[in-house]
Amino acid sequence: MSFLFSWMYDVLAYFGLYYKDAKVLFLGLDGAGKTTLLRLLKTGKVGAFDPTIYAGKEELVHGSLKIEAHDLGGHVGVRRVWKDYFHEVDGVVFIVDAADRGRFPEARGVLEELLSNERMASVPFLILGNKIDRPEACPEGELRTALNIIETTGKDASSTLSSGVRPLELFMCSLTSRMGYDKGIEWLSTFLKSA
Repeated sequence: MSFLFSWMYDVLAYFGLYYKDAKVLFLGLDGAGKTTLLRLLKTGKVGAFDPTIYAGKEELVHGSLKIEAHDLGGHVGVRRVWKDYFHEVDGVVFIVDAADRGRFPEARGVLEELLSNERMASVPFLILGNKIDRPEACPEGELRTALNIIETTGKDASSTLSSGVRPLELFMCSLTSRMGYDKGIEWLSTFLKSA
């Protein structure tokens, strides 16, 4: 019977008549690319943006998902209000500048704090290592080690759906070159659809 309902919702979503709502937070240090990703997903365009000072909210449609996306900024002062947005979160996109090794320890501390937050215990986390188009960008293995995310759930979301383990995965990307982020967003959307 659940197959029938699932099929019916898929058909309605295909025709744009049904969307599953999801609340997703875009987090990370300042300058990592949160606003760039949000604008890319919303408009398909990449541009230069001023640093995010105030929390912003956009509504995005991705397949059968209607995403309420919150861009919360990454400066130290702004991070104090992140916890105010943790209520009823369906997913987190945490973006790291893979070319800024000097800030990896700070990014690791912020990520560890988020992952250990009780209110976020079952929330899927997509980590994007951005700016891999730059020559100084680190490879995936180095970023995993720097962020202490050696063990993740894997990039095949379908094998993780019913495992009972919090979904957590790293995808390397370049937003300005428009590569890699789409696989990560698709991975995350699998968990948002099943929630």
